[in-house]
Amino acid sequence: MAAAAAQISKKRKFVADGVFYAELNEFLTRELAEDGYAGVEVRNTPSRTEIIIRATHTQNVLGEKGRRIRELTTLVQKRFRFSESAVELYAERVQNRGLCAIAQAESVKYKLLNGLAVRRACYGVVRFVMESGAKGCEVVVSGKLRAARAKAMKFGDGFMIHSGQPTRDFITTAVRHVLLRQGVLGIKVKIMLDHDPSGRQGPKNPLPDIITILEPKDESYITEPISQDFGRPAAEPVAEAPAVAAQ
Repeated sequence: MAAAAAQISKKRKFVADGVFYAELNEFLTRELAEDGYAGVEVRNTPSRTEIIIRATHTQNVLGEKGRRIRELTTLVQKRFRFSESAVELYAERVQNRGLCAIAQAESVKYKLLNGLAVRRACYGVVRFVMESGAKGCEVVVSGKLRAARAKAMKFGDGFMIHSGQPTRDFITTAVRHVLLRQGVLGIKVKIMLDHDPSGRQGPKNPLPDIITILEPKDESYITEPISQDFGRPAAEPVAEAPAVAAQ
C-alpha cells in the first residue's frame, strides 16, 4: 500500500488516506463497541503502518495472551492488502474516560439497551462527565422515546460554545444509534474540555475571549519634579581618579 501511495498524486493520496481511516474506524467501532473503543490513530512510518487503538478496557482489546489483537491485525492486513509485517496494531488506554465523548455515547447506548429510563441514563452521564473535570456537557436523545410521536430531549450542564475555531479545539462529539423495540434512537454527546497548560486533559491554549488582568508593577513614588531629555544620549559616568598617597 505504501508503494502504491508513492505513485499516485497528492490529491488521490489524501482521499485514499481518508477512506482508509473512515473504513478502519467503522470496523473498529463495530468490533470493539463493548470494550470502550474511543478512537484510532494511524501513523505512517517508512517501514510500516502503525495503528493505535484507544480504548477504556485495553485488556479486552488485547485478549488472552494477545490473541485478539493478532486477529484484528490479520483482518486489517487482508482487507487493505498490506504485505506481511507491514501493519502493526497497538492498544492505548484512555486516561480519563469521563472526558471521552465516544465512551460516554456508548455508555448511554448500553444503558438504554438494558432498559434504563432515558432521563436517568442521561443525567447520570452528564454528572459523571462534569465530575471528571469537563467545562460543559450536552446529551441529546431523539426518536420515539415514549409515545408514538418522535421528539428530542436535551440534557446539559456547565458551559458550552457553539461557533468559531474553539469548537474544533475544545469540543469532542460522538453520535451513536441504538435499536430499540419501538424504533431507532439517536444519541449525541458533546463534551467541552477545560484549558490545561500541560495539554493532557484539554487544549494548551486558553479560549480567545479569556482576559487575564495582571497585577500592577511596583513603581517608585515621585517626590519632586524631574526633567529628562530622551533625545540626548545618556552621559557616561565619570570615572573617579585614583587617590594619590601623600609624600
